[in-house]
Amino acid sequence: MISPNDGAESRYSSKTLESLVSRTFEPSGWLQTVMDLEHRPEQAKMARAVSESMSQDSPLIFEAGTGVGKSLAYLVPGIIHSSESKRPCIVSSNTISLQEQIEEKDLAICRRLFAAIPELEPYSKFNSVVLVGKGNYLCPTRLANAIANKTELFPNDELDELQRIQKWSVSTETGLRQELDPVPNFDVWDLVNAEGSACNRKNCDPRSCYYQKSRIEMRKAQVVVVNHSLLFALINAGGLAPNAKGILLPDDFLVIDEAHTAADVATDHFGSRISSYGLDRQLKSLFNPKRKSGVIRKWCHPKQLQQIVDAQEASQEFFSYLAATRLEKRPVARVSEPDWTDAPLLHPLKAVVQIMDTVLSRIEDGPMHDEIKDQRARIHGYFSGIRQFVDLAEEDHVHWIERSGRRKQIVTLRTAPVNVAPYLKDTLFSEDRSVVLTSATLSIAKDLYPFQKRIGAEGERAELVESPFDYENNTRIYVASDIPPQSPENSKQTIEAIIDYLWFCIEKNAGGSLALFTSYSDLRKAGDALEDRIIRSGREFFSQGNGLSRSEIANRFRKSGNGVLFGTDSFWTGVDVPGNSLSQVIITKLPFDVPTHPITEAKSEFIKEHGGNPFGDLTLPDALIKFRQGIGRLIRKKDDKGIITILDSRILSKAYGKRFLQSLPKRKFIRMSKSDRETRFCNMNVTLPPLHRRFPSSS
Repeated sequence: MISPNDGAESRYSSKTLESLVSRTFEPSGWLQTVMDLEHRPEQAKMARAVSESMSQDSPLIFEAGTGVGKSLAYLVPGIIHSSESKRPCIVSSNTISLQEQIEEKDLAICRRLFAAIPELEPYSKFNSVVLVGKGNYLCPTRLANAIANKTELFPNDELDELQRIQKWSVSTETGLRQELDPVPNFDVWDLVNAEGSACNRKNCDPRSCYYQKSRIEMRKAQVVVVNHSLLFALINAGGLAPNAKGILLPDDFLVIDEAHTAADVATDHFGSRISSYGLDRQLKSLFNPKRKSGVIRKWCHPKQLQQIVDAQEASQEFFSYLAATRLEKRPVARVSEPDWTDAPLLHPLKAVVQIMDTVLSRIEDGPMHDEIKDQRARIHGYFSGIRQFVDLAEEDHVHWIERSGRRKQIVTLRTAPVNVAPYLKDTLFSEDRSVVLTSATLSIAKDLYPFQKRIGAEGERAELVESPFDYENNTRIYVASDIPPQSPENSKQTIEAIIDYLWFCIEKNAGGSLALFTSYSDLRKAGDALEDRIIRSGREFFSQGNGLSRSEIANRFRKSGNGVLFGTDSFWTGVDVPGNSLSQVIITKLPFDVPTHPITEAKSEFIKEHGGNPFGDLTLPDALIKFRQGIGRLIRKKDDKGIITILDSRILSKAYGKRFLQSLPKRKFIRMSKSDRETRFCNMNVTLPPLHRRFPSSS
């Protein structure tokens, strides 16, 4: 992999960058006079800090409150610096949809701005590319190989799907599976996508191979847009240019947006995941005894094929044993004791690896050789991964087993680093390189150090600017004081009280309402109790887990105008519904994570061993960040108005409740109870009665 400068970095004065950025973001600057965008001092401050980070090749942690306009504050200097220094700017966001938003909205603004200003016009032809994982691309070489060997690879019922993909391949311009409707069969797509070793520059012509074409576009791009999952997966795999100085590409610099999620995503990708389903599918892709098909069938004699079947049976027995002995009463079980199990599966897997070595020795170099070599590497990866898991080989990782899938029949071996900070420090902050991490919610009570410590960035520059939005006049905050205390004994009374308040608050609010839950169980109970009533009131009802994707639910809710959305976990963050379509956010419970998950347990033990307090150092900070994210769904534009309703009385009764109250966007809130809520709870277009004005924060 090469960078846009082909290895030759040009030197330019940092004053050039600072001057252009200043003239763009200053009062009556180019953003304001040419693009008719509002001047925001907070945005200008962030843009200056980002410019200094990039020109000085130093890290920066920057919290930018909602409405600051952080995307332009890092993209404008990023494009200029990339163009002048001939170094690629990597921009990572939390999801694929946010990647698309950066490309289609924010970078489009940059292009119009640069084209309209003579001083910026030299940068207006910048190239950008949205990068997704290799498995999303169709590989013509693998497709041709699959078609040539279709009788060995596919049963009859999958041949029609192969033909559909072949027909689509003639007309597609991107080769991305997202274009296919319906989505392609998983097993067929697995043998034709670019993930395999057969998709390489030797076998694939970049004029026809979509992934190789994207790599060429990436080499030319000043801005490469990725998502966090892909970023940390690639970092863990050595980047796109192994052994080169850079994070993903040679001599690159990085911006991580929505950085509050970075530590969790990195923890997931710096660990391992081995599932019973994945191993079974991998072995059956070599030879499926029921279908009499498989990648290596025609090169194997019957005894070798039987050894592959033996490995499949051994895999089923191994994972079934773990399910019966470790997961009979719970879906997740931590493993920490030495010699916790034997692994009779390892010998059959090693035999399969040896069979594939024999097959490879019989095949000439070419796409099929690369295909089988790739399959061999995958089987060996399962062999090594299971052996390491059984031996608990990674001492700084937590190990656990979990059940998943619709019928809870998939058993997965999982590991993750207990403390991800050293990994992030090594990959992001160990060299002189600009790495900007930004989000609206990084701090705890305006203190950025806990976030810095979590990502291994202690001592690095950290700044904060608050939101320019007028929360004082555009929001109203209500707290229910009479919800029964949260406890196993009171669970029935608590959810009944929450359901009662939900209907009251939804009915009183003219616009759309988003109710955020901390568990699917509570969400389903509330949905079952209120769905018909909500629909009869003339509103659309949306609920997470009803079969629609998160983005589809959000889009429909956005269009409904006064709908009601019940969501959990992923809806606490990244949902952008401006205007009256979302005029109330209801927090049903303070978002504390379940403390019994193996990762949380192991982190708590680590904190205790180092003299800390698990609740104060881990549980509470995580809940506060999620709480801020949840209430941040409400005000998305300058003229938005709305209500924040909190249905967890612990915010008033517990000592830690003050920390949550400090995280609210305004100091004043209104208590209410079932006895007085009719007079106290008012829509935003209703003037508060004198009682509320007299006792805004305590009565």
